[in-house]
Amino acid sequence: MGLTKINVEIPIHPISLGGVLQIPKNSTSIVLFAHGSGSSRFSIRNQYVANKLNEANITTFLFDLLTPAEEKLDEFTSEFRFNIELLASRLVATTDWITQQPQTQSLPIGYFGASTGGGAALQAAAVRQELVKAIVSRGGRPDLAGASLAQVLAPTLLIVGGYDQVVIEMNQTAMQQMHCSKKLEIVPGATHLFEEAGALEEVAKLAKEWFIHYLASTTVLK
Repeated sequence: MGLTKINVEIPIHPISLGGVLQIPKNSTSIVLFAHGSGSSRFSIRNQYVANKLNEANITTFLFDLLTPAEEKLDEFTSEFRFNIELLASRLVATTDWITQQPQTQSLPIGYFGASTGGGAALQAAAVRQELVKAIVSRGGRPDLAGASLAQVLAPTLLIVGGYDQVVIEMNQTAMQQMHCSKKLEIVPGATHLFEEAGALEEVAKLAKEWFIHYLASTTVLK
């Protein structure tokens, strides 16, 4: 599989965010990753899922939601990780940036959100309804999206570990507020980080199938 990997800086005045684009030779769509608290574009779990999506000819974009200085401060204060409005606004800005890049501007867009990034992805999707065509949340906190849940139009897959009972309940409650096509997949025997044997593989499989189904059908012909 031919894969082009590009390190980029996303200008969001007055800051910039680091990211890495992975573009398969015959790309059909693009998925932007919104990581969880205490993570970054270097998340091993998100990189694994991204690689599996690349194998299905889906371009992936892993990027930081916080600057290095903000990340360092957040380690002590936790003041940014639950600021869903801030995180969502940066995902929106990054989405707009992606639509202006020659390599990606014609590709249908999906979001993959993990933990608090799941809430940010849903809130951002409510803002960019016309652009975001599919969403997958891994161990996500959709409850953090608040009133935005009712504004999400993109088909949404919520994946939660079977042992992550509190988060299962949060996802079930959030689903009741959503009016889009939606599905909850519970991975048996998995905890919040899907560290158990085969758990992350199942997440990647479910995500790949969801994005292939909902993004491939919206591909813009070049």
